Amino acid sequence: MYIVPEALIADLVSREASFEAVEQVFAAMASKDAYNFPVVREAIGHEDALYGFKGGFDRVGGSLGLKAGGYWPHNLEKRGLINHQSTVFLFDPDTGKVHAMVGGNLLTALRTAAASSVSIKHLARADAKVMGMVGAGHQATFQLRAALEQRSFEKVIGWNYHPEMLPNIEKVANEAGVPFEAVDLPGMQEADVIISITSAFAPSLMADHVSPGTHLACMGTDTKGKQEVEAALLARAKVFTDEVAQSVSIGEAQHAVASGLIAQSDVVEIGAVINGTHPGRTSDDDITLFDGTGVGLQDLAVASRVVALAIERGVAIEVEF
Repeated sequence: MYIVPEALIADLVSREASFEAVEQVFAAMASKDAYNFPVVREAIGHEDALYGFKGGFDRVGGSLGLKAGGYWPHNLEKRGLINHQSTVFLFDPDTGKVHAMVGGNLLTALRTAAASSVSIKHLARADAKVMGMVGAGHQATFQLRAALEQRSFEKVIGWNYHPEMLPNIEKVANEAGVPFEAVDLPGMQEADVIISITSAFAPSLMADHVSPGTHLACMGTDTKGKQEVEAALLARAKVFTDEVAQSVSIGEAQHAVASGLIAQSDVVEIGAVINGTHPGRTSDDDITLFDGTGVGLQDLAVASRVVALAIERGVAIEVEF
């Protein structure tokens, strides 16, 4: 069994490698060569934490395993730790033996950012110039770095429940040489692409905050009850997701489906766009929305690359188990 500690992850995986792994596994899901297992995600009644398991099997990539972890909202203020904590376990699909244990915190941030940037590549207008950010926490910085690589953005605008956190994303924009402006939510009408990355249980971005032609990546809703955008916005949009079953049960689409504004059949896996079996955006006026619920296969795909590279470089810790 190999162990790849959290401290090694930054030197073993890049945004580019994460993007390629996630794009490939989305395509494999759409072609039924990979599938996710049912998600377990529960409030444990301690520290206000959400804890769960996400797993799956990719026949093409040979990845089998799960990610265990969740969200501890008081970690940063109480302990100086990031609020999201997770570990990935990989198994040999031929024997069932455990193959590797991989630190999952940075990996989760990279694979989540990769998913939204994959959606921008395949669904945003080619001439998108203004990048909008709803949310400015730890994960938002990863989201913005990855997104800025997908189009020639000329401006970043941002909003956050706590405005004092906006410098987090302003710094990323400035590092990329792109000017930043803080806006109220109606100001998001200027954006050509919007990423929402909050942990909200009530919508902030409303349908009238979004202009025709915008692409949205809703990345924060991954639990029953969470909601970042008004359900009416999904009714205006072409809705895509990582996995339909998760989208309609724990993702942003749960609210639009429950209220009858859209049907489950209106939600399309983005892998079908990647594979070319769905046209995706067909007009510059289309509003496209990616409901990024976060699937276990994303974690397994990136973790598999991490382990292979760690073994190749001789930095993986090998133990008898």
